[in-house]
Amino acid sequence: MTDSPRPRDTRALPDRWRDTLLAARSGAPGPDPLPYAENLLVRWAEPQRRYHTTAHLTAVLDRIDTLAGYAADVHAVRLAAWFHDAVYRPDRTENEERSAALAERALPEAGVGEAVTAEVARLVRLTVTHDPAEGDGNGEVLCDADLAVLAGGPEAYAAYAAQVREEYGFVPDEAFRAGRAAVLRQLLALPRLFRTPYGAAEWEARARHNLATELELLGSPGPR
Repeated sequence: MTDSPRPRDTRALPDRWRDTLLAARSGAPGPDPLPYAENLLVRWAEPQRRYHTTAHLTAVLDRIDTLAGYAADVHAVRLAAWFHDAVYRPDRTENEERSAALAERALPEAGVGEAVTAEVARLVRLTVTHDPAEGDGNGEVLCDADLAVLAGGPEAYAAYAAQVREEYGFVPDEAFRAGRAAVLRQLLALPRLFRTPYGAAEWEARARHNLATELELLGSPGPR
């Protein structure tokens, strides 16, 4: 868990993509992985992003490494991390669906089989709710890795919240507070934010505290 905000080293991302894609191919032939990494990294570096950046991608991949033992197919989970915010426009609501559709187009071309491609797309769509079914190990790992930012220390969480506000800079303050509060209440209403044993033990309590504190700061108290 990151207790203070610090730059993440994103230079290894092309190599991490290559290793994951080759593993997901399971020996099947395919084109050079690196152009696919380059395309995705251009997407992750788009100017409208403040939180959903390559630093976020790196953080999610790092957390998947921590949780890898809980996944049935960690290569599919890592691919889903690469695609889960590959299409991101803060003024649109269909980002996850468009990201999943991008995976469904790109992965077969990159040499990934039908079953793994379908699993990656399913996992990307799951990040709409972050509410995997009981026993869905792959979904639990991806969702826990994506939500782990909620369990940061005070400085890290404040930086995250500020970056989210910057992404929605086009939204007036009152409307943003209402929308953000609704998101926070939805997360707090989940029976568990984190489904893996590690996430439940290491991240749950602090994340709930952070969410409840942010709700209070927004002027909309909610359940702890």
